[in-house]
Amino acid sequence: MNPIERYAYYPPSVVGEGAIERRTDSDRQKESSSFKQTLTEELNQLPVKLTKHAKDRFIQRNIHLSSQDWNQIYLKMKQAGKMGIGDSLVLTRKAALVVNAPRNMVITAMDLQEASSHIFTNINGTIVINH
Repeated sequence: MNPIERYAYYPPSVVGEGAIERRTDSDRQKESSSFKQTLTEELNQLPVKLTKHAKDRFIQRNIHLSSQDWNQIYLKMKQAGKMGIGDSLVLTRKAALVVNAPRNMVITAMDLQEASSHIFTNINGTIVINH
């Protein structure tokens, strides 16, 4: 059996002339941890931070915000923090976010349909972003 038939669904990586590179589980774990580290570093570079809870809510509720939305959220959170506002409700066209303005931290997120049936407590201000 030639190598092409044997690896029909998993094309081999060519290292040298006719050599096939075999990756071990430890290689895959190194790549995975390297990716996680890179992702974490990139997320730490962002001006707006997400709590683990907020990340989970964005994923579960399929909420996607554009970079323009995030820039506006950041600028308004910075402005709110300067005004002494702590926890705030941020309303965009797509989502409602509860944020901590001084720490530039998103605490939780929900889509607008879900938010319309909620009562928000323990907030010091509301930021409406309508573009």
